[in-house]
Amino acid sequence: MNFDTRNIMKAIASLAIQKALLDIGQPAYDKVVNKLQKEYKCYIPDCYEHPEYLENVLHSIFGNSASTIIQSIREQLLEHMHDTRIRTLVMKIGV
Repeated sequence: MNFDTRNIMKAIASLAIQKALLDIGQPAYDKVVNKLQKEYKCYIPDCYEHPEYLENVLHSIFGNSASTIIQSIREQLLEHMHDTRIRTLVMKIGV
């Protein structure tokens, strides 16, 4: 995969995560962004390469309700599962 393709896939993953969170509401999005920054010194696009960060944050904030967000992310990324990192992201955050 070349550099441009990686950046495109990273952007697609980031947008899917952002949309899933914003569908719940701005406060949910803000909580996740703040916790990612505080605990991992990262931002949503970094979750493309470190899906475990997103998984930990979602479960710590939302508990069992995280499955709704995870399912939304998965549905949005389904057509991009050919990308190894997107496939890994979906598998690591669970469902």
